Amino acid sequence: MFSSPQLRIVGALVLAATLTAGCGSSAGSDADSGPTRQFAADNGTITIPVKPKRVVATGYAVPALLESGAPLVGISTWKRGLPLMSAADRKTYEELPKIAGESAAETNYQAIAKAEPDLIIVGVPKVVLGDINMKRLTSIAPVVAIGPTVPKAWRELSQKQADAAGALKGFDAVRGSYEQKAAKLAEKYKSVLPKLKFGHVGAYGEVSKGSFEREFNGSWGTNVAQDMGANYYGRVKVMGKGAKSVSEYPSIEEMPAAFGQADAITYSVDVDGSVPPEVQYVLDSPLWKNLPAVKAGMTFPLRYTEAATYRQAELTLDAADKAFSRLLK
Repeated sequence: MFSSPQLRIVGALVLAATLTAGCGSSAGSDADSGPTRQFAADNGTITIPVKPKRVVATGYAVPALLESGAPLVGISTWKRGLPLMSAADRKTYEELPKIAGESAAETNYQAIAKAEPDLIIVGVPKVVLGDINMKRLTSIAPVVAIGPTVPKAWRELSQKQADAAGALKGFDAVRGSYEQKAAKLAEKYKSVLPKLKFGHVGAYGEVSKGSFEREFNGSWGTNVAQDMGANYYGRVKVMGKGAKSVSEYPSIEEMPAAFGQADAITYSVDVDGSVPPEVQYVLDSPLWKNLPAVKAGMTFPLRYTEAATYRQAELTLDAADKAFSRLLK
């Protein structure tokens, strides 16, 4: 749903503090949908089926519910996430009817109605909800909006989406696999990663403005590496909302001040390992070449930094393991 750094900044994930308080419990029954419960979402407290049988999902809810095995009958397209999907999830994705495009404005209400859902899960930021005709959507089925806030909160976001869809069993299995792998890697690197002060160059700088993206703890390029023991020092100078609380966009001239204290620097690369232009702009700078960490050879490319589900994040763990492996030699 995001096509610019600004929307990406808005798009990070739901906070854990709302999770257990918001999910509620059985609250009655309905002749059409069976037992219902109250569910706290971005659009209010919504009455939803306890066990939905036909779910439509959009945005960030798509990959999360594919992985959890939710009873999906329609989804929005999610092209950015295709390279991160497993073969099985990709097959299901291709087979499901597409009821919306990449943006909220591309919602096909007739296609959603044709799918006959008993629950609609909208995975977009609150600011994007204005592009959706919620009155028309709620006339089809109950709608819960569960959209992103800060990047690292994809964990809570995906759990809440799976909970709404009645797919927590499948979600817990995927999460367990990730947590087991993360714990093993944290043990593997416990003698090196926690001792280093990390910096990270993100993929959303603006070359035309002469800026780069610096990401701190909790951001897209950093949060999975943190589960392995990495720590990204510092904090944003001007605290904002969403991703603006964990990333900032200094001018290229500020690079020595940004990364001068770093023992090691990671940087985002594409899924195929190629360097995006926004990052290459940094790597080509003489200021980059003069950083202590760069001179010491302590730079590490990280793939799959846009992971927003546990199965995707396992790919990020594997990529980080490969990048950091030389620290153990």
